[in-house]
Amino acid sequence: MLKEFRDFIARGNMLDLAVGVIIGGAFTALVGSLTKNLIGPLIGMFTKTSSLASLSFTIMNAKFTYGAFLNDIINFLITAFVVFLLVKFINKLVRKPKPEEAAPAGPTQEELLTEIRDLLKEK
Repeated sequence: MLKEFRDFIARGNMLDLAVGVIIGGAFTALVGSLTKNLIGPLIGMFTKTSSLASLSFTIMNAKFTYGAFLNDIINFLITAFVVFLLVKFINKLVRKPKPEEAAPAGPTQEELLTEIRDLLKEK
């Protein structure tokens, strides 16, 4: 069983997945920092708060921190945009297979029927 597990871990796909997860985690932290330290204060200039996360409202002793939700939305949009750009770039790099040359077009149905008619007339 240990050998099977080692073989499973050593597969190229598993290693690629592990690298992707690690880079994804680092990228998530980077985007979170960008939102918290740069974008949040820029928006905070217009809302008169130091950060988006502090934006909230209270209804009947229930505190709704919509600022934290806005942070998460901005993080998601930045991440989704970067993934979109990455996929677009990779699609340009990957060569599309050349379409096979079309076989020479044969005679149309009308041409075949005309030929049959002419052959029948000759007999």
